[in-house]
Amino acid sequence: MENSLRLVIALCGSAPVAYAVVQTADLVVRRVGARRPGTPLWGLLRRCRTPLFVLSFTVLLGWAVRFTDWAPARDHAELIDRVRTLCLIGSGAWLTVRVVSAVVESSYARYAGRSHDRARVRRVRTQVTLLTRVVSVVIGVIACAVALVTFPSFRALGTSLLASAGIIGIVAGVAAQSTLGNLFAGFQIAFGDMVRIGDTVVVDGEWGLVEEVTLTFLTVRTWDERRVTLPVSYFTSRPFENWSRGGAEMTGTVFLHCDHATPVPLLRAHLRGFLDECSGWDGRGWDLSVTDTSPTGITVRALVTAKDPDDLWTVRCAVREELVRWLAEEHPAALPKVVTGQAPERDEVPSAPRILRR
Repeated sequence: MENSLRLVIALCGSAPVAYAVVQTADLVVRRVGARRPGTPLWGLLRRCRTPLFVLSFTVLLGWAVRFTDWAPARDHAELIDRVRTLCLIGSGAWLTVRVVSAVVESSYARYAGRSHDRARVRRVRTQVTLLTRVVSVVIGVIACAVALVTFPSFRALGTSLLASAGIIGIVAGVAAQSTLGNLFAGFQIAFGDMVRIGDTVVVDGEWGLVEEVTLTFLTVRTWDERRVTLPVSYFTSRPFENWSRGGAEMTGTVFLHCDHATPVPLLRAHLRGFLDECSGWDGRGWDLSVTDTSPTGITVRALVTAKDPDDLWTVRCAVREELVRWLAEEHPAALPKVVTGQAPERDEVPSAPRILRR
């Protein structure tokens, strides 16, 4: 009964004190953030409350158990100390990752708010995302290594394997060649400015926006809301189109197949008037010309510009619909014709073909 009472005292004493420490730290962060509304760091640091509570509770609980002189704790002192040490290492690593993430994200938010170059902002965002994940992985690996060192058996094992570390490294490198290739490809993409989050790319005939970049894979959101996941090594080993490289402005074409009787000057003038009223056209350039001819008709190419791929797609569709509508209503003779006729019988004179319009 006495032992149970001491345990309850230790728990009931440590938890409220740890909660008070977290609330005090949160209050300080909120007040500092209210005085500096332009700095998002203090708001991001509030996400550290949970790991801070775990760390504080672990420290206080260890002190409380020693202070209450709990009998089971004396009997299993080594085990309890090891568990407490592991909890301290885990919560400390968790808190470190949250703090580093808050600092990095705050720096990016301040930079994005001051910069007017959206391409550079996307580049920094990609680098910040990968850098945060690399730091998280490194901290996790260090925490696991420190935790393993606390066990005497692993410490002896590490000493015995130290001499063969070079051979083990070579074997691991060969076995994880694909993973390491993706890892280094991720660094190359992030700091080589090959592709950034928010870029419009074309891969395997599909175009979409780069939605996520990690150390091993890259996610592209296509125009129909599908997600295409590709290894990052794909972008370092194969050619791909990056429509956002050097600016998002684009030039597109619309092709129409028409009859030789098409009034090209009138069609060109109508296109110019339609583009003046089209909200997606950015006004940088336009053109309409005959690019090919054949015995059955001509090929007319309309050239338009837009500020980004989404607007370009909208303008191209609108121009195609408008030109077809205008020709059908104002100049139906300009629509392409299909010559059809019955197959002639043997020893018969073929009849004159009929001309159908559509």
